[in-house]
Amino acid sequence: MKKLTTLLLIVAFALTIAGCGSSQPPAKKLDTISISYVKLPLNVPSIVEKKLGLFEKEFTKDNIKITYPEITEGPKMTSALAAGSLNFCNALGGTSAILAAANGLDIKIIGMYSRAPKAFTIMVKSPDIKTVADLKGKTVAGPKGTILHQLLLAALNQHSLAGDAVNYVNMGIPQGVTALLSGDADAALVAGPAVPKAIEAGARIITTGEGLLDATIVIAVDGKFLQENPDIAKRYMMVHQQSLTYMKEHPEEVYRLAAEETGISIEDVQKMYGWYDFDPSIKDSDIKDLEKTQDFLVQNGLLTQKIEIKKLLKDLSK
Repeated sequence: MKKLTTLLLIVAFALTIAGCGSSQPPAKKLDTISISYVKLPLNVPSIVEKKLGLFEKEFTKDNIKITYPEITEGPKMTSALAAGSLNFCNALGGTSAILAAANGLDIKIIGMYSRAPKAFTIMVKSPDIKTVADLKGKTVAGPKGTILHQLLLAALNQHSLAGDAVNYVNMGIPQGVTALLSGDADAALVAGPAVPKAIEAGARIITTGEGLLDATIVIAVDGKFLQENPDIAKRYMMVHQQSLTYMKEHPEEVYRLAAEETGISIEDVQKMYGWYDFDPSIKDSDIKDLEKTQDFLVQNGLLTQKIEIKKLLKDLSK
């Protein structure tokens, strides 16, 4: 009897040790989900999700509160993700996602937010500048290290010109447009609602990103958060898909909502809306575009060591 008792104790202890080695500690119950809110240039899914309370409808049944911090800069968004104050990066530039991962953040891309090559442009005013090749020796204004900067270099390369063929001045989009219109710059890198406004003021487009880059924007989460809350992430993407369905079924209402939220005229919203592809599925072309983005970062000294892009991707539809 004594030997049997000892044997049972050994078996029970072994099972306990095995259980400790294989089980994951239960995830802490969420009481809040924080989703970045970026409405410009024209992030219609985010506008629909917030204005219609789609995430609230899905998660309040679990007593989970939804917050929408307006963090519009990619580096600040990934910093908030790393700090745990942000759960979902809704509309994060591929550039920012790659830089964050290269700097050690366990970031996972769970879907594509948008592709909008036509929304990113190089604009001029002088009638003497007809193509990108005519920018040689000219001053170009725009934000450095962005999709727009990437567009400029890709466009120059298409005409067998290097980046130093132009005098590049780093400045924001509004400042760049002002410099172009005042004659302080020969060209400006312009995106979103600033494009139709610049056209109204006398500027014109000499090229867009079409055929040069896809201007990939992503949906991303922290890797640990995704591991602990896979069901939450899947439900998030389900709600995101609901917003896309609503956009297809109620276009006129969606134009109105976007115009009210952004201050852009309904006419310009309709014009710009066609520039965007909001399909959230992760395609081979998206991977290639992110790899091109990484090459751009390396070539311009913004990234020293490459990462494996495919390791950042987590397709929740599979």
